[in-house]
Amino acid sequence: MAGTYVRALSLSHFRSHRRVAMVLDGRPVALFGPNGAGKTNILEAVSLLSPGRGLRRAAAEEMARRPEALGWKIKAEFVTGGRFHELEMGAEAGQSRSLKIDGKPELQLALAALARIVWLIPAQDRLWIEGAEGRRRFLDRMTMSFFPEHGDAVLTHEKAMRERNRMLKDMVRDAMWYEAVEAQMAEAAARITRHRAEAVARLATAQDGAETAFPVADLSLIAAEGSEGLTSTDDFASAHMQSRARDMAAGRSLIGPHRSDLGAIYAAKETEARLCSTGEQKALLISLILANARALKAETGTAPLVLLDEVAAHLDAGRRAALFDEICALGGQAWMTGTGPELFAELGDRAQAFDITETDGQSAVQEWKGHT
Repeated sequence: MAGTYVRALSLSHFRSHRRVAMVLDGRPVALFGPNGAGKTNILEAVSLLSPGRGLRRAAAEEMARRPEALGWKIKAEFVTGGRFHELEMGAEAGQSRSLKIDGKPELQLALAALARIVWLIPAQDRLWIEGAEGRRRFLDRMTMSFFPEHGDAVLTHEKAMRERNRMLKDMVRDAMWYEAVEAQMAEAAARITRHRAEAVARLATAQDGAETAFPVADLSLIAAEGSEGLTSTDDFASAHMQSRARDMAAGRSLIGPHRSDLGAIYAAKETEARLCSTGEQKALLISLILANARALKAETGTAPLVLLDEVAAHLDAGRRAALFDEICALGGQAWMTGTGPELFAELGDRAQAFDITETDGQSAVQEWKGHT
């Protein structure tokens, strides 16, 4: 199979799984089993094959199986662009995460050169009706799929902003103390703003004219008050300088991409996403993830890995079939979870299915042939 896929995955003392060994052939992967059996834990392990903290944003020590807490390890045989790679990731008890690619120690950012991974999880279902922080994180994750260096820009901005906020709270008034840290903030803010705008444009292009059963979402970037129209490093540097007195009164930085928001409109109904029904909001999220995947394939020539946690349960049979058809048309490997095999019936033999069970605290993963 062409494209990007995991052809073998093994877990050791990861979350609920003491030992897991899966052999895969590149088809979509359906994981089914009761709640609590460990399906999402497997998806999380796959998500860690991309830069960042994975779909749960968990610290390394949180991933160790309890009660042993011995540390954990993930091994994956990965095929991308016709090339084979071995990935090994893990963390000893009390240690941070480590990574080896083809036997050589690497930084997490090196994963971006191997594969792009996009995902949708139940925690995102309330994205349109809760605070802007979750929408920024959702947008930044999609943006990182196009620009892996975007994560570094976000971290640089956050670090510099923490230092500036400390000075603001300490009522530091000497301009010289602010200049260097504001220069860092301004440069990172300009990169973040540029990356986000380009990501939204690529998503719009991927939605235009696409044959899809899911609704088009018109996205917009909403700048915080005082940040409107700021795009360049000079723009942000000047705004930070002029806002010092106001920021000092607030005790924090009020201008910058850390306060922006992502707007979305259900295009066919001209209705804001936050005012749509729960089902419509879910459909918009699925549409954006599929658009993200299509855009990445158009850019790189290879479909990304797509992780969909408990998505099928929220769709009727017709829309499930449409989702599965779109996933198969992408030509990449998708990983999906659900409580029973009937949720994946429309896939037939286009997918590999695995039965996930849990007995006496032990999770087991077994390939299931009942759908063929």
